[in-house]
Amino acid sequence: MVEYVGIATDLIIGFISLLIITKIMGKTQITQITPFDFISALILGELVGNAVYAEETGVGQIIFAVVVWGSLIFTVEIITQKFRRTRSFLEGRPKIVVDKGQIDREALKKSKLDLNQLLHLLRGKGVFSIREVEYAILENDGSISVLKKAPYSPPTRKDTNIKGPLICLPITLISDGEVIWENLKSIGYNEDWLKGHIQSLGITSYKDIFYAEWKEGEGFYAQKP
Repeated sequence: MVEYVGIATDLIIGFISLLIITKIMGKTQITQITPFDFISALILGELVGNAVYAEETGVGQIIFAVVVWGSLIFTVEIITQKFRRTRSFLEGRPKIVVDKGQIDREALKKSKLDLNQLLHLLRGKGVFSIREVEYAILENDGSISVLKKAPYSPPTRKDTNIKGPLICLPITLISDGEVIWENLKSIGYNEDWLKGHIQSLGITSYKDIFYAEWKEGEGFYAQKP
């Protein structure tokens, strides 16, 4: 029993430590992950995993290992933000692999990317022929950005001189039966206004609404469970 309590304690401490470290390092660890970030995250999790099942390792050692490794990663992030010249070495730099419609073979070699992999990445962007591509850039995280040639690019509203409607962000007012009061306040309405709308739908309680939102120009929308 004592052994299980010890494992649970180590896991909880490790979980909290990892949560704090990832919050400090920021969202780029997930949304803009580079190969270095990926390896760092793996090692960070491995440190906690190994420490949990090592009998000679205590809570203090787990926290110490996570803090030291997290500090190293955070230091690298600060360096890349403060000193621009270090970014290409620590994070890499985007490479143009298709330049003015021509595949750059040297750029592919330097990026350790073969032709089949390039075509696979292009298909992921909805491009099935290299003749459609004017520029293609291999990003630091391994994804590819594509700029199509003019004949293959969809026309924009500006091209066709069509004026579109004003684009507004919908505001969530009720989620899983809970009213988000700060959102309601942000659009300038009060509870009486909200009650009036849900009563018009034949609903008497907020808990009977699964989701509700408000959007400028379109008004109130609600969905029952």
